[in-house]
Amino acid sequence: QVQLQESGPGLVKASQTLSLTCTVSGGSITTNYYYWSWIRQPPGKGLEWMGTITVSGSTYYSPSLKSRTSISRVTFKNQFTLQLTSVTPEDTAVYYCAAARKIATTEADYRGQGIQVTVSS
Repeated sequence: QVQLQESGPGLVKASQTLSLTCTVSGGSITTNYYYWSWIRQPPGKGLEWMGTITVSGSTYYSPSLKSRTSISRVTFKNQFTLQLTSVTPEDTAVYYCAAARKIATTEADYRGQGIQVTVSS
């Protein structure tokens, strides 16, 4: 069974870059055919797909976040990462990493427990 665990700072100052890491166990991000994704949920709102990295390393981003988002991977650690630049308080959310069967979806076969990130003004 695939397990995912998010890590990173829980507090980021406005205008700075949010950086999170997802560590995957029970499956390989380069061979297990999932779309490895980042999803977030702002307080009082629904889930939002942010972006995806495929087993081949191709990346896809939400159009609304594309200019500020970068997803990459560290294959020997079986990790993939999220960077979100120029954050504002509106980026405050619970951030999840997930293993999904499609791109641009919030539905996932496996999802981490989530990490609360607060952006202070």
